Amino acid sequence: MNNKTVIITGSNSGIGFEAAKHFAQLGSHVVLAVRNEAKGEEAKHEILTNYPNAQVYVYYIDLAKLETVDPFVNRIQEKFSAIDVLINNAGVMMPPHTVTDDGFELQFASNHLGHFALTGRLLPLLEKGEASRIVTLTSIAYRYGTIHFDNLNGISGYSSSKFYSQSKLANLLFAKELDDRLKTHGYTTISVAAHPGLSSTNLFKLGKTETRWFAKPLLKLFSQPPSMGALPMIMAATDDSLQGGELIGPDGAGGRKGNPTIEEPKTDVYHSATMRKLWTVSEDLTNTHFANDNETVTRSATR
Repeated sequence: MNNKTVIITGSNSGIGFEAAKHFAQLGSHVVLAVRNEAKGEEAKHEILTNYPNAQVYVYYIDLAKLETVDPFVNRIQEKFSAIDVLINNAGVMMPPHTVTDDGFELQFASNHLGHFALTGRLLPLLEKGEASRIVTLTSIAYRYGTIHFDNLNGISGYSSSKFYSQSKLANLLFAKELDDRLKTHGYTTISVAAHPGLSSTNLFKLGKTETRWFAKPLLKLFSQPPSMGALPMIMAATDDSLQGGELIGPDGAGGRKGNPTIEEPKTDVYHSATMRKLWTVSEDLTNTHFANDNETVTRSATR
């Protein structure tokens, strides 16, 4: 990974930060793509304290706001001629029902739609990278998810857990459908999904200011630290044996913790009609259109 360019969304804390530290110490150019630049600078400072020669950059993007995608991509294009790894890691977990300025339910917007748009815009630079790949973070919660196409914004009924599961299922289906399309249309970039199992990160605040007192003992018992939770995404980003389309997760019981391995997804999760519909809906909602062959991808952020 020396001199490779790695972009990690949501990398100022949690497993994203752990992955950023890993790639920084290997000599990669690491972009911390964050919605809070002050916290991003703090994360950068901590990395440089441990690895003074690291190449770390802090760029602003809020995946819940489509208007921030193009300015972020423009900065990347000005700085880098190629991208080797894009890790779609940022996300929110079980907040109160919130509709974004773009009219989307917050979890679906932050966890899926924003990354869909970002990936489409960065694909030309990824194609210029060496053995480039896109890693999209899902969760074991995908196993309980359903895509509610008739109620994506939650206006007709909302459950924070169900809509979180929906967003994580969308992440998994996007990663697989993306890889299928990349192969079909002659791209060299591959797409891989990963999940951290149960990792003790700030996502478990569940919309609160801190993790609830009753959840902390359970997290210690059933979860693993962020340093372990980051390993599946690191494997997904670096393992030369991966061909694209795989799901990487912990090897322990239920995929909750352990060392990273290729995981067999839930039976029949890759439903082709659902995957195609999700892709079409995501294109329409974000005005993102992936090229049908290895050409420059164009996108308009105007809605």
